[in-house]
Amino acid sequence: MADFELQRVALSTGVELDVATAGDPAAPAIVLLHGFPESHRTWRHQIPVLADRFFVIAPDQRGFARSSKPEGVASYSPDKPVGDLLALATHFGKDRFTLVGHDWGGAIAWMAALQHPDRVERLIIVNAPHPFVFQKSLFDDMAQRAASQYMRAFRDPGMEAGIAAMGIGTFFDKSFARHVDPALIAGERAAYLDEWGQPGAMTAMLNWYRASAVIVPAMDESPERPAFLDAPFPPLRMPVLVIWGTGDQALLPVQLDGLDALIPDLKVVRIDAGHFVPWEKPDAVTGAMLDWLG
Repeated sequence: MADFELQRVALSTGVELDVATAGDPAAPAIVLLHGFPESHRTWRHQIPVLADRFFVIAPDQRGFARSSKPEGVASYSPDKPVGDLLALATHFGKDRFTLVGHDWGGAIAWMAALQHPDRVERLIIVNAPHPFVFQKSLFDDMAQRAASQYMRAFRDPGMEAGIAAMGIGTFFDKSFARHVDPALIAGERAAYLDEWGQPGAMTAMLNWYRASAVIVPAMDESPERPAFLDAPFPPLRMPVLVIWGTGDQALLPVQLDGLDALIPDLKVVRIDAGHFVPWEKPDAVTGAMLDWLG
């Protein structure tokens, strides 16, 4: 397990983030955004290798581990961590950067690239659905809708009480640990429980789901279809690499359908792994990144 010294960074957005950095601060920047329910440690295998060529910036995003946990669901709407990302890059003097995101970090990376192409030079997405493709699949693909029902459970205001009643250790064993290779996760359990057990962490992490505008219909529900699904969607103009663990049980391969129409400069690399491919198949992920980055 690679451990990294964290520095506390106070941002203009009003939060403080713990941030792992590596490499020459004068080198081109690459920012690594983790997702749920992790931290900068998602990238523990990639950080040392990328640091040979880049200044690596890997924060614990708001609400996670020991970073700030502002109160209220509204504090976790996607525009807030996008603001954190831009402020973090500015803090380190980086006007433009390569952006990498996994899971919720990927959702923030997609949004940042769509809204701030002047800041994002290149984009790498790891098992995180494009916002248009994801919302469309939740209406049109019943397998993906079924796979995403957990999001409705995470939005339930009673979720924390249920976790508290069973204990976070049991929650870890019965939820997260059941979806990954036991041999890979066993040695990481203590680190996860430490991060999840920080005051307010569980609510803050779940608030990312509650603050999202993504509509997740129930299996027997037929809500009104969002108008943007039947209108042109703006393409991304920067080069994009999508790395996909094809065994992901939450985000199905349908998330790759139609990406080429939304991203003119796209490369997709499929890896035989699950959702947490950065540490399930680290060498394959790092190799795909380095090959594409040239």
